[in-house]
Amino acid sequence: MRRTLPTLKRLVATVLIFEAIVIGLSIPVAIQVNHLAPGSAGTAGGVAAVAAVVFAVLARPLLPAALVGGTLLQIFVIVSGVIVPVMYILGVIFAALWAIGIWLGYHVERPARP
Repeated sequence: MRRTLPTLKRLVATVLIFEAIVIGLSIPVAIQVNHLAPGSAGTAGGVAAVAAVVFAVLARPLLPAALVGGTLLQIFVIVSGVIVPVMYILGVIFAALWAIGIWLGYHVERPARP
């Protein structure tokens, strides 16, 4: 990156932390509503939630890796709608927040042109 981009890092980390919370809350839904095995739901949801937190932490020192990993996580969350259908909607919402956060992060910190 050409600069430190603190606003982008903060926006990306915020989206990922909130997404980790939503992923964690989807585990009981997958178990109770969709009758998934608790071990399977806990493992898949736990890995995804931990990945979101790891990418949020990586946003500060390794922004490019966090952007790639976070983008892959957005795809995973949308695809998880196959198991828990409401995740289609939540995945699209978080993917939109992700894209808007990246766009705003770059444009807020771009120097103004005279």
